[in-house]
Amino acid sequence: MKQASADTAPVPLSAARRASILGDYVALTKPRLNLLVVLTSAAGYYLATETAPEVLPMARAVAGTALVASGAAVLNQVYERRTDALMRRTRRRPLPDGRVGTTEATVYGLVLSAAGVLILAIWSNLTASLLALATLAIYLLVYTPLKLRSSIATVVGAVPGALPPLIGWSAARGDLSIGGWTLFLIVFLWQIPHFMAIAWMYRDDYRAGGFPMLPVVEPDGRRTGRQAVFYSAALLPLSMLPPLVGVCGLLFFWVALALGAGLLALSIRFSQERSDRAARQLFLGSIAYLPLIWAAMVLDH
Repeated sequence: MKQASADTAPVPLSAARRASILGDYVALTKPRLNLLVVLTSAAGYYLATETAPEVLPMARAVAGTALVASGAAVLNQVYERRTDALMRRTRRRPLPDGRVGTTEATVYGLVLSAAGVLILAIWSNLTASLLALATLAIYLLVYTPLKLRSSIATVVGAVPGALPPLIGWSAARGDLSIGGWTLFLIVFLWQIPHFMAIAWMYRDDYRAGGFPMLPVVEPDGRRTGRQAVFYSAALLPLSMLPPLVGVCGLLFFWVALALGAGLLALSIRFSQERSDRAARQLFLGSIAYLPLIWAAMVLDH
């Protein structure tokens, strides 16, 4: 009997296996996407203050926002694990590949989300925590199921994507004043040309997964291009509002004008060509646009 117990004793996990499991759980939180959440929520907090913010309260607000976004990313992947398995760029994610179980991922996502909301409620304020709850609700209960039904999901999904800077703003000030909403709108409008470029580049994958993205339901790409141009054009004047509402100085106005004009030019080229090359240029341009415009706001605050 002693020998049998020894034979069936669990084998300790190797260091490589532990690192692999940890890596899978980190991957579920979409860390590259959540870097954007960290940066925009931190910028929103900083821009809401008139003097240098205290480090600890700011860190708590950013951590709470990042945890909520991480939990939402995990729960989104739980919901989409079957469709992720159909697409080339997502089929190796931990859930469709079977490296993490559905139950474990669900508990993990719920714990992260709850921890983030509680941190914001306890150490920031009720407004910030309610905005975080709204982010979860819209992302998981509206946007995620809508993705399989309508291309309008792209616009709906831009709402929770744009809430982190507003959460940071409200965590610092406790209100939802016009400066915070201006930051929200900049990120909201920016997301559409960014997502249109992604949707075009991966249209075959989205078709395989059953997602009715615009390039899937209208393969000629005309509406996809028009959407990119429309939202880039709307972003250009709106991005120049922060100096007018006291968020930053007038130097930012000229930076926003140059960046917005560049993004609009890339969107127009994509709309005219509707090629993978033009879509990739728009994608890369949008990736450069957001950190540059946030950096300009922070430096000119």
